[in-house]
Amino acid sequence: MSQAIISANRPDFDDVIQKITDYALNYDASQSELAMETAHYCLMDSIACALMALKYPACQKLLGPSVPNALLPNMGAKVPGTDYQLEPIQASFNFGAMIRWLDFNDTWLAAEWGHPSDNLGSILMVSDYLNRSNQASITLGDVLQAMIKAHEIQGVLALENSFNKVGLDHVMLVRIASTAVVCRLLNLNREQTLNAVSHSWLDGSSLRTYRHAPNTGSRKSWAAGDATSRAVRLALIAQTGEMGYPSAITAPIWGFQDVLFDHKPLVIKQDFNQYVMENVLFKISFPAEFHAQTAVEAAVKLHPEIKDRFNDIEKIIIETQESGDRIINKTGKLDNPADRDHCIQYMTAIGLIKGNLEANDYEDEVANLPIVDQLREKMVVSENPQYSKEYLDPEKRSIANSVQILFNDGSQTDKVEIHYPIGHRLRRQEGIPVLINKFKQALKESNIPTSQATNIKQLFDDKANTLNTNVSKLTDLLWLGKH
Repeated sequence: MSQAIISANRPDFDDVIQKITDYALNYDASQSELAMETAHYCLMDSIACALMALKYPACQKLLGPSVPNALLPNMGAKVPGTDYQLEPIQASFNFGAMIRWLDFNDTWLAAEWGHPSDNLGSILMVSDYLNRSNQASITLGDVLQAMIKAHEIQGVLALENSFNKVGLDHVMLVRIASTAVVCRLLNLNREQTLNAVSHSWLDGSSLRTYRHAPNTGSRKSWAAGDATSRAVRLALIAQTGEMGYPSAITAPIWGFQDVLFDHKPLVIKQDFNQYVMENVLFKISFPAEFHAQTAVEAAVKLHPEIKDRFNDIEKIIIETQESGDRIINKTGKLDNPADRDHCIQYMTAIGLIKGNLEANDYEDEVANLPIVDQLREKMVVSENPQYSKEYLDPEKRSIANSVQILFNDGSQTDKVEIHYPIGHRLRRQEGIPVLINKFKQALKESNIPTSQATNIKQLFDDKANTLNTNVSKLTDLLWLGKH
């Protein structure tokens, strides 16, 4: 049978591309006080994550210019916590990789999951570059609005569309969201932005291979930085007047839906506003894959009761949601930190052993302790259908886990069940003081001079003043080069 003839008449831009573009260019995100306040804390949290990542050589080795000495003094974006000043594409890779490195930044969980603050890699670095090259005068208030929009684009696309179920990695949503908001920062017109956003869909997606056994590895820590840098590149290409591709998503045979999304249509059931930022999940207590946050919290609660009885344990029962069971339920040898921070058994074991979980606990020194694998071997992980139902309930968005210990003598602990982690919107009042402490501790442990760190804290203490502060004032304070 011959192939149906496809018309060469150029269609209008796909509805999804138009909605993303019009929202990015025209929506006033400052109208929601809650979203702006949450974005303020999200900026603090993301900076904290980035600074903490600089302790790790595996992250440091990826930073700097793309080739030696390819710096952009005076005009380039200043990468926080370093002495690098770079053109915006590579600067976005640097800062994006730093934010994501420890798996400690914010999270969004729906049909798809992801980490919307990954987009800050492009937002802050492009803003700083535009200020220093005298192309714009962008304030931190502008950055907060861009963050709200990037969160919304990424998060709403994730609500009903499971890219992971067809093997695609969620960082494609970072690229799409960052492309749209960077176009707004660059002051591109509607046609240019439509073109850029269409290119962001044409790029498809990296595979999730690097997030799953038996291939889990450190690329999952820099994949978002890669996505933000690509977004900047696409926006700059569109700025030159390069053409777009109107049906990049819906074109029969060759479009995103037919090629990569199992011929299914993308589903968007709600308008873009500020829903995602208002409801985003912060990782505050533990640098751990979010589906396991409440499992670790439950383990920490059990630690005092079982810390002297490890040899008496017969079985450790963990109940989780379908997503947690599917992506972080692992047995066998774990080869590297990236493998360990995506294993619910490993993270729960550390919580039981130490009564805490820190980034260093994924390194070999802790992982090689015999007790870790001894406890992992006694764990039984299964899905609790009610947890899965409440995970997808838009009124709840719970991330429930439970842990219970059974002993050889027939006794057992209570079943410790936690539905909402401390970073959830339903525990926001409890979580914000912990987030602020995380930020201050990250500054204290960084290489930023004390005087600069003090000024950074004072800047964020005054929320109203923060809104009107030029972006480059903040990046100057975070920078380690010669001023």
